Amino acid sequence: MLRTITDDGAFRVITARTTETVRGAIRAQSARGLTARTFGDLLTGAILFRETMAPELRVQGVLRGAHGVGSLVADSHPSGKTRGLVQLGKGESEVTLGEGAVIQIMRSLPNGRINQGVVEVPEDGGVSQAFMAYMQTSEQVVSMIAVSTLIEDGEVISAGGYMVQLLPEVGRGPLMVMTERLREFESIDGQVQEAQFSPQWLVEQLLYGMPYTRLDETRVGYECWCDELRVMSALSTLNHADIEHLLSTDEVLEISCEYCKREYRIPPVRLRGLLTSS
Repeated sequence: MLRTITDDGAFRVITARTTETVRGAIRAQSARGLTARTFGDLLTGAILFRETMAPELRVQGVLRGAHGVGSLVADSHPSGKTRGLVQLGKGESEVTLGEGAVIQIMRSLPNGRINQGVVEVPEDGGVSQAFMAYMQTSEQVVSMIAVSTLIEDGEVISAGGYMVQLLPEVGRGPLMVMTERLREFESIDGQVQEAQFSPQWLVEQLLYGMPYTRLDETRVGYECWCDELRVMSALSTLNHADIEHLLSTDEVLEISCEYCKREYRIPPVRLRGLLTSS
């Protein structure tokens, strides 16, 4: 992930290569076909949004398909770790967007509260258009965003994207130049499949001939942050009767993480310990 700004203060540009991140999340969720590509695009978009708008906060992006087809979740942590979730509707094999689909963005604030907004996905629009609509409507920030996930034979071969934000200092001249240039980057499928594709290379393509300054570069990757302590913390919120019900069979409780599918085995003795503290 590379963050830059043009020397005239007109544009902030964030570029990202997310191939391994997207690949890991898609494998963990066993996503296929159009769902996998949309899921990958959402993961990249959530990372770009967090790095741009809330780099120190956890950001979750949720795409809810219309007519109960399901939803996709991207969960981006300030550490750079990212994970995701595919939730198919009953009897559905794909999560599609279409008319009535919405994008929801949630930020976990330091005080524990959640800042969130919901925007309809533009008709016939994809993930890039969904994020641009959200930025314009919910954040009141004019941005150009493009994300791409390329998949061949069920395997992610490349993924990435960019976000260009207009800053208050932008003048009419630079704005016209950038607007015309970005017409060539409304889709970046061609760019992400280039052998030289990288955040630095993409910035050079976007800002060709425009002086800019590198602000910082950070690493992102696929990783789930579940652990047994979090599982036990969640179980501790159950009431007395629910815990006793889990103990009624006196068997090891098996719980799987929805994000990474890691299994946790909680023996009865540990559950009984929760009764004394609940």
